[in-house]
Amino acid sequence: MKNKRIITPNTREEAPLFSWPWDNLQNFKYLLYGPLIGKALHAIYTKEITKNDNIWCLHILILFYHRALVHQLWSSYSNMLFLNRARRIDQRGVEFHQIDAEWHWDNFLILQITVASLSYMSFSFMANLPLWDLRGIICCLVLHIGISEPFYYWIHRLLHTPALFQHYHYLHHSSKVVNPFTGAHLSFLEHILLCVVIGIPTLGTALIGYGSIGLMYGYLFVFDFLRCLQHSNVEVVPCQLFQAIPLLKYLVCTPTYHSLHHAETGTNFCLFVPFYDKLWNTFNEKSWDLHEEISTRTNSRVPDFVFLAHGVDIMSAMHAPFVFRSFSSIPFSTKPFLIVMWPFTFVVMLVMWARSKTFFFSFYNLRGRLHHTWAVPRFGFQYFLPFAAEGINNQIEDAILKADRIGVKVISLAALNKNEGLNGGGTRFTNKHPNLRVRLVHGNTLTAAVILNEIPRHIDQVFLTGATSKLGRAIALYLARRKVKVMMLTPSEERFLKIKKEAPLGFENYLVQVTKYQAAKNCKTWIIGKWTTPRQQYYAPSGTHFHQFVVPPIIPFRRDCSYGKLAAMKLPDDVEGLGSCEYTMERGVVHACHAGGVVHLLEGWKHNEVGAIDVDQIDVVWKAALRHGFKPL
Repeated sequence: MKNKRIITPNTREEAPLFSWPWDNLQNFKYLLYGPLIGKALHAIYTKEITKNDNIWCLHILILFYHRALVHQLWSSYSNMLFLNRARRIDQRGVEFHQIDAEWHWDNFLILQITVASLSYMSFSFMANLPLWDLRGIICCLVLHIGISEPFYYWIHRLLHTPALFQHYHYLHHSSKVVNPFTGAHLSFLEHILLCVVIGIPTLGTALIGYGSIGLMYGYLFVFDFLRCLQHSNVEVVPCQLFQAIPLLKYLVCTPTYHSLHHAETGTNFCLFVPFYDKLWNTFNEKSWDLHEEISTRTNSRVPDFVFLAHGVDIMSAMHAPFVFRSFSSIPFSTKPFLIVMWPFTFVVMLVMWARSKTFFFSFYNLRGRLHHTWAVPRFGFQYFLPFAAEGINNQIEDAILKADRIGVKVISLAALNKNEGLNGGGTRFTNKHPNLRVRLVHGNTLTAAVILNEIPRHIDQVFLTGATSKLGRAIALYLARRKVKVMMLTPSEERFLKIKKEAPLGFENYLVQVTKYQAAKNCKTWIIGKWTTPRQQYYAPSGTHFHQFVVPPIIPFRRDCSYGKLAAMKLPDDVEGLGSCEYTMERGVVHACHAGGVVHLLEGWKHNEVGAIDVDQIDVVWKAALRHGFKPL
C-alpha cells in the first residue's frame, strides 16, 4: 500500500473525471451560484421566502457560506505564527507554487451545492424537515461510524494503489506542507466520492425519517471542522486528553496523526476514526509518541535573522497570510473586498495600538538559516504623531532585546522603524545597549547601492529631494565622486554645507544647493526622497525618470514620465518556504533594507550598521549582495 513517489501533473495524461467541469471559467465560476442567489432574492422580494418551495435555497446558501468560513478561519489560525509556531508539525513554509495549485480549493462547494439542490428537488420530504430531531443525531452517528468511515477508509486505500494514485490522488499529496485548504485539494472524482461519504449519514437519516435542518447544519460543520483540523499543520489536541481517556486515541484523528499519512503514505488512512486503521493494520505506531512530543512543545527554533517591519496603512494591513493567504501571495493592491473589511480592520488597529506587542508575522529559509519577519503593531501615520514616538521606540527596543536574548544574529529595521527623527537610524538603541550581541542593521547602505546602480553611467546631472536625509546625503556624496552634478533640494544652507564639506577635495563643486523645484526643469533624472505633489512633479521635463526612496512612494501623475519603484532586490533562487509578498513587491522580491540585513548575516559581519551611511561601503555591500545571489530588478 505504500507509494512515496509523488508524480507531478505534467508527467501524465489527464484521467477521466480528474478536472473540474468549470476549470476554464477561473473566477467566473462564482457565476454558477447565480440561479440559486437569484431564486433566494426573488423569494425575499416577493415575501415568499418562508414557503418550503423557496426557503431551501436560502438554507443551502447560508450553509455553504459557513462552510467556506470554516475553511477560511482555520487557514487564518494555521498562519497565525505568533500563536502556534511551537506546535507546528511540519516546520516548512507553504510556497507560492503550492498556493497557486490550491487557489481554487473551494471548487467542492459548487459541486456540493449542486448535489444538495438536486437532492432537494429529487426527494419531496426534504422540503418538510423539522428544525430539530434528537433521534437524528444518534442515527447520523451510527450511519457515519458504521458506513461512511469504513467506506472512506477502503476508497482511500484504493486511491493509494499505483493505478489510481498516479492518476487522481497524487494531486492531494503534491501539497508538500498540509494546511486547511489541502483537505479540499482533490480531483473532481474524489470529491464526488466525498459527496457519497457525506450523503450516507445526512440523506440516510432523512430517509429513515429522523432528518432535520439542524442536523444538516451540524453534521457539515463538524465534518468541515475536523477535515480542516487534521490538515491544519498545528497540533491543537492536548495529549492530556488521551491520557485521561485512552479510548479517544481510536476515535479522534489529530493533525499529527494525519500528517504521518502524508509523510508515510502507507499508513493512517482513516477519515476521522483511527479505530479502522487499527482494525485493518494500517495504524502508524509512531502516531501517539509524536503527538505527545509536538503537543507539549513550548519552544520553536530561534531565527538567525529578523526583519522588523511595520504596518503601512489600514488597507495593506489585510495583506497578511493570516487574513487571506492567497491575497498575501500576490503584490498588494487595493481590492473592492478590502473596503468592506475596512471598519473591522480599523477597530483591530485601535486594539493593537492599545494592547499589542511586536509579533511573529512570516518566515522563510535560506541556506539552512531561518529568517523571520516580526511586525511592530504600528501603522505609517502613527510614526508622524509626536506623542506616539516614545511608544514606538519602546516597541522596537523590546523587539531588539528579545532578539538579543534568544540568540538572533542580525535584526534589520524596516523603513520608518529606523527614521532619523525617531531613533537616529538605530543609534538610540546601540548607544543605550552597547553590549548587544545581535547586530543591528538599518540596511540603508544597500538601499543607496540599489538606487545608485539604477542610474545610467552616462547621466551627468540629477535632481535630489530629501537631500539631507541619511540616504540623500550618501547618494549625493557618491554621485559627486562620479563627477555627477547633484542639485540638492533643501532650504537649509547649514545642512547643505555640512554635507558638502564631506565631499573629497576637488569633488565638492558637484554638489549644488537649490531651493525650488523649478531649478530642475531641464533635468531628466529625479531622485525622490521626500513626498512630491503632482504640481511639483510637473516641473520635470517630459521623459523624466523618477527614482525614489520615499515611503510611501509618490503617486505617478505624469504619463510622459517613468517612475521607479522603491529600492528592492530579488532573493536568491535557493530561498525556501516563501509564500507571501512584501507589500507591493513582486514574488520573491524584498525591500533593499531587508536584503541588506540578509547580506550582513551571510557575510558574517560583526559591526552594527546604524546612523550615517558609510559611503565607502556602498560598493562593498553591493558586490556582496550580487555574490550571494541577490538580483537587481
